[in-house]
Amino acid sequence: MTDTWLIVGLGNPGAEYAHNRHNVGQMVLDELAARVGGGFKAHKSRAQVLEGRLGIGGPRVVLAKPSSYMNVSGGPVSSLSRFYDIAPGSVIAVHDEIDIPFNTVKLKLGGGEGGHNGLRDISKALATKDYLRVRVGVGRPPGRMDTADFVLRDFAAAERKELPFLLDTAADAVECLVREGLQQAQQKFHPAKAQ
Repeated sequence: MTDTWLIVGLGNPGAEYAHNRHNVGQMVLDELAARVGGGFKAHKSRAQVLEGRLGIGGPRVVLAKPSSYMNVSGGPVSSLSRFYDIAPGSVIAVHDEIDIPFNTVKLKLGGGEGGHNGLRDISKALATKDYLRVRVGVGRPPGRMDTADFVLRDFAAAERKELPFLLDTAADAVECLVREGLQQAQQKFHPAKAQ
């Protein structure tokens, strides 16, 4: 076992998907890569990978953006976890979440996939649901719009103005999760419940 974390940003490959809500996980990884310093390089696991540390003397991380489509993210994630000898408990999936409002970040360990096919494939490939998730809220589809159509659209103009702040907050949440643990990160990033 290593003290390395595997942080995976979920999304779809290709320029036509780059700014979709479904790709917000990969956008967060780009923010983390800027903090680590360096660029992603192709890896044999069908992912773009960047190895480094979060801050001087900080935790060692492997940042990864699968080159596969979202629905088959599990193969690259399980290949990377084996290659780097990283247990599922040190795997963090950063992904879009329609069940929480836009501009909200929530963290959890395990649990259901909420209809998210990328998470479902990772759970299957790792043979466990017990990996960490950083859920980046993209809001619910308006009216009767199909969920798949909604997440495969770019953010609306008003959302795009707020997006840099959301990506920054999500990257902060990943850093806090790695440095301080799930409970501390949840206390810091989950809104306080009204009494």
